[in-house]
Amino acid sequence: MKWPFLLMALTAGLLIPVQAGINALLGRIAGGAEAAAFISFAVGTVVLAAYLLVFRIPVSLGQTFAVSPWWYWTGGAFGAFFVAASVVLVPKLGAGVMISVIIAGQIVASLALDHFGVLGYPVRPLDLQRVVGAALLAAGVFLIKG
Repeated sequence: MKWPFLLMALTAGLLIPVQAGINALLGRIAGGAEAAAFISFAVGTVVLAAYLLVFRIPVSLGQTFAVSPWWYWTGGAFGAFFVAASVVLVPKLGAGVMISVIIAGQIVASLALDHFGVLGYPVRPLDLQRVVGAALLAAGVFLIKG
């Protein structure tokens, strides 16, 4: 059943605005968005390293680096941009508007990735139901923005 995965996704979604708020507060005392993003990634790296050690999960950076295209490594840069942007955006937009606009961007990108089946996603063609769903989410952004 997909319920555990849906619950995990819901939990991740619930934590995103919490993380953004915490990082924005951290940015006030750490010297700005960039410093807060760096600290956030440093803590995350330590937590992931501990997880890997506790569960004895091997990591072969050298082999991974040798066989993967350069752009496989851009995910961390995208994550850094997201964290730094959220630190900047939280005080300017508030959590509701920030997250709703981020979700709108995620939906547009996700529909395109699914439609074309790029980056390993299975092909899920764009159809009327998916377009209506995206339009309803866009309407939600408009209503949340006020």
